[in-house]
Order: sequence, then C-alpha cells, then structure tokens
Amino acid sequence: MARQSLGGLENVVKTYGKIRALDGLTLELRAGEVLAVLGANGAGKSTAIAQLLGLSLPDSGRAELFGESPQALVARRQVGVMLQSAGIPPTNTVRELIHLTCSYYADPLEVDEAARMAGVDALLNRRYAALSGGQQRRVQFALAICGRPKLVFLDEPTTGLDIDARQSLWRAIRQLVDNGTSVLLTTHYLEEAEALANRIVVVDHGKVLAEGTPREIASRVARSRIRCLSALDVETVAAWAGVESAVREGARLQIVCETPEAILRRLLDADDALSGLEVSATGLAEAFLALTQNDTEETT
Repeated sequence: MARQSLGGLENVVKTYGKIRALDGLTLELRAGEVLAVLGANGAGKSTAIAQLLGLSLPDSGRAELFGESPQALVARRQVGVMLQSAGIPPTNTVRELIHLTCSYYADPLEVDEAARMAGVDALLNRRYAALSGGQQRRVQFALAICGRPKLVFLDEPTTGLDIDARQSLWRAIRQLVDNGTSVLLTTHYLEEAEALANRIVVVDHGKVLAEGTPREIASRVARSRIRCLSALDVETVAAWAGVESAVREGARLQIVCETPEAILRRLLDADDALSGLEVSATGLAEAFLALTQNDTEETT
C-alpha cells in the first residue's frame, strides 16, 4: 500500500552565485518511513533541508509540507529539527531547554520522557555548556522530538557519538517511527542508512542519482566481494582484468570485482594454498561510491 505523501520538493533549483546547489531536485516525503538522503559534502543535502524547512526559498520549483508552505506556522508546528549546527543558549539546563521547546507545541511529550528517549535523563540538571559534544548532540535530539512532531529532520545526527550512543539513538529513531513519526535522515555513515532507512535517495551535484530501498540501491551496481586467505601480492591482484579493488586485511585478501567466476579461477590457479574462500554481493557502500563516481566522471 502506498504511503501518504507529506510533501517535499518538486523541481527545485537553488543557486548561490555561480554555484548551482540544487539542480531541479524532486524529493518526496512519505508518512511512516525513514528517508535517508545520501551524498558527499556539497552534494546539496543541507540545501534541500533548508528548502524543506523554509529557511531558504527556491529560485524555481516548489517546496511544500503538509499541504502548506514550509514557512507556514501550521506546518512548522508539525516538524522537529536537529541540524548540524545549533544556536542553543549555553547557560540553560537541559531540563529548561526541553521544557521551553515543548512549550512551542500543542501536544508535547513530558520532559522526562523526551530526555529518556534521547538518553539524557541523567543530565537534566546540567547546564548545556558543561556537556561534552556527544552529550550536546543527544540534547539536540531531545529538542527535535519533544514536541511529538509528525516529521523529524535529522541532519548528521550521530556525528560525534560513540558506538553505544549511536546504537541508542538508532533505537530511539526506530521507536519514533513505530509511534507514527516520519524521519528525514542525512548521514555519512552508510551502515546507518542501511540499518534505519525504508527508502534512500542518493544526491550529487544537486540532483537525484538513484532512489529506492537499501537493497534496490545496492543492486544498482552489480559487484561481488571475494575474501580469502592468500599470500598473493595485493598489487598484482589489483592489476588483474576485472578487479575493481584489492586490499589486504592481515592475512586475508579482499577483492571487489564484476565477474567473480573468472577471478576465482585465476585465484585458485595462482595460489595452491588458498583457503577460507568467501564470495558475497557488495552492499550499499560500494553502490554509493560507484554511483557518485560515475556521475562525477560524466560531469567532468
């Protein structure tokens, strides 16, 4: 069943001087899903979010949220935001910050519940300026979700977090979606997109390169990964026809290629002592790199 549209961008163009940050970008937000927008630095992700939040107006095209302009108060009251930079009063306590943000919404969470979901319930009486960078990011997440928004924008939310804090935030994001909140996520951690996203949009040079589920995006680039225990010289293997990359991980050789059958035969012929052979399909990371590299080559 098709998910309800919450709005998005339609053929949006945005330029800054000679830089075309968005080049006819179309992006749909849907109810009940995590949409991950992936792209290298400068691809247009943050500009797209600025358009969706009404922080910047398009040169042409249309931005819409909940049937309204993103600048309309009725739309803004249904949105929570966690950007990469945040101008948060440094002397307020965490409790004061969450309480103040809750006051902007009609049906917010309780302060203690928002703090618990963000993993900052032990920090409620601490001043914001006294927190570590990772703790401040978790407070920013609490501020984004405390109003019980229908849609949350999370721009690189786990930057600066350790592994445990990142896993905790992933659980909180899944809980949000289970409770009916939709999420737009940007991240440089491709495993994060693979773990959380229902749908992925890959953006480069301000336009969409690919869109689909993580599995569909990965399948756009047919690659195989071969792992084995071998003493073969990695530079020699990397030069073989059909090998895209070859790296050594200790005693283990890892090869990415398009035609695994031919490479397997050559490996077995070249090394009688080869063992521990594994063959698998490559994942989202390889597909992302291939898509963006191909686009760069086409535009140079």
